[in-house]
Amino acid sequence: MKDPQLLAIEQSVRAAVASRQGDAVALLAVLRLLESLHREIETGAFAAALPQTRRDLYNLLLDMETQGGWPYIYRRSLESFLTYLRKTEANAGQDAPA
Repeated sequence: MKDPQLLAIEQSVRAAVASRQGDAVALLAVLRLLESLHREIETGAFAAALPQTRRDLYNLLLDMETQGGWPYIYRRSLESFLTYLRKTEANAGQDAPA
């Protein structure tokens, strides 16, 4: 069973995304916020809570292995995004009638 507080956060984020459907700038703002919070938690509270003993470290690693690993938010670089757009445009040009 999910933690009720985490479930409320999930529902809130989903509602924020749903209300911004079709608005890439607004959705980007949501992603930036989530990434910022991720970084803040990772370098702050999470780092402070890391295990101090081998046994506790083992238990943390075991949990990460069984529950899905490290929570990472991937951020596509601007260059790779532009490359993707160029490929998409090139493919669209090839499909156009002559």
